[in-house]
Amino acid sequence: MRRQIVVFILLIGITVQSQQLNCTVTVNAQQITNVNQQIFKTLQSSLTDFVNKTDWTGQLMKQNEKISCAIYINLTSGSTDQFSGTIQVQSSRPIFDSTYSSPVFNFNDKDFNFRYTEFENLIYNPNTFDSNLVAVISYYCHIILGLDADSFVERSGTSFLEAAQNIATLSQQGGYKGWAQSEGNQNRYFLINDLLSPTFSEIRSASFHYHTALDGMTKDSKLAKENVKTALIGLRKVHDVRPNSFLTRVFFDAKSDEIVSIFSGGPSISITDLVDNLNRISPMNSSKWSSIKF
Repeated sequence: MRRQIVVFILLIGITVQSQQLNCTVTVNAQQITNVNQQIFKTLQSSLTDFVNKTDWTGQLMKQNEKISCAIYINLTSGSTDQFSGTIQVQSSRPIFDSTYSSPVFNFNDKDFNFRYTEFENLIYNPNTFDSNLVAVISYYCHIILGLDADSFVERSGTSFLEAAQNIATLSQQGGYKGWAQSEGNQNRYFLINDLLSPTFSEIRSASFHYHTALDGMTKDSKLAKENVKTALIGLRKVHDVRPNSFLTRVFFDAKSDEIVSIFSGGPSISITDLVDNLNRISPMNSSKWSSIKF
């Protein structure tokens, strides 16, 4: 009996350590006035547990190794058990030898519709589509894992991104918006397909070189800035093939403010060619690029 208790305790310890995400989940339903607000508090609590306590990878991680992320759900309509709104997903990763965290992903999904009954169990099954709520959240958890891995080892997040693609494929049978190729070119279908497409592989490579350059900022900030610059100019390869692509916009939605900050302070380097390329690659952020002080 004593041996069984010891084994049980060890298993609990492994389960606790095998969680990979440290995520803040917020559910805002102030616009919905015909439903008891308590259900949304329960939903927020359930999603927090689901994201942070699910073992997404089977890999053991210490508390300080977990990926910092946030999910903000803004519900705009609903009745009984059917709800719709938007979901904003953000993640970041720490920069070596510093207290700074660099934003990796920042995406606002405007087609979030789901059914939810208070206190229902939220369970991720990679082989079936049972709930659009679970599917969307699980999809973005794997996107976070994939992009985080890419930032440390070049294109090492492929298995996580493939899991997200599998979720997207299974979810098409549910009939919910956001999963279909026919809905446009800036939804969940295109996000994961572009991330895995060879056409946009340079974006994933640029993310790796960009973040590893930042990791060297405390040792040689001037060299680090030069390497960040090289990584960003490398995105010109994607622009030349697919100008103003959806995935390029996703990249700069996360990084534009940080880029301005990096090149507006510290040791001076020549960035005339960088600003010229940024204006070509991401013209939507031209006002930010013009604010860089150099």
